[in-house]
Amino acid sequence: MNREEAWALLCEYTQSENLRRHALAVEACMRHYARLWNEDEELWGITGLLHDLDYDQHPSLEEHPFVGMEILRQKGYPEEVVRAVGAHADHTGIPRQTRMEHTLYACDELTGFVTAVALVRPNKKLAEVDVAAVRKKMKDKAFARAVSREELLKGAEEIGVPFDEHVQNVIHAMSTIADELGL
Repeated sequence: MNREEAWALLCEYTQSENLRRHALAVEACMRHYARLWNEDEELWGITGLLHDLDYDQHPSLEEHPFVGMEILRQKGYPEEVVRAVGAHADHTGIPRQTRMEHTLYACDELTGFVTAVALVRPNKKLAEVDVAAVRKKMKDKAFARAVSREELLKGAEEIGVPFDEHVQNVIHAMSTIADELGL
């Protein structure tokens, strides 16, 4: 299991540039937390990179992330990666048990929300986003309405990090690859 193979697999199943960027953002956040908590950075990063592997082709609740889990099993990925991919979405019914599973859940939706906040800034840059901007946009129910504010808060709670600190961690991690994210 290596990063180059994981990226090739993602690109094979994910044509959408925005979904690829989302995968990169989640990977960066997972790597950040792995370093912070002295976990396996490569394992966590690859899990973040591949978590939505099937979403481009199978976006329905009935198929995502179940198709992706099967693809990963067939490719020989460790069961802890497969399970984390399955547990990252509440609708699967797969309970999150490990720190990696909780962290993937905590980072997934928040990276998308932070990206949305960046895209409405004057210069569309991540450098213009801070915790206050994210908090302000969370209060605006019309903004990124598909994102559950409760899930954003629940994610931080699950990893035991105060929400504002989690937002700052996500912004920092994403900032390290802002050019790749187009932000």
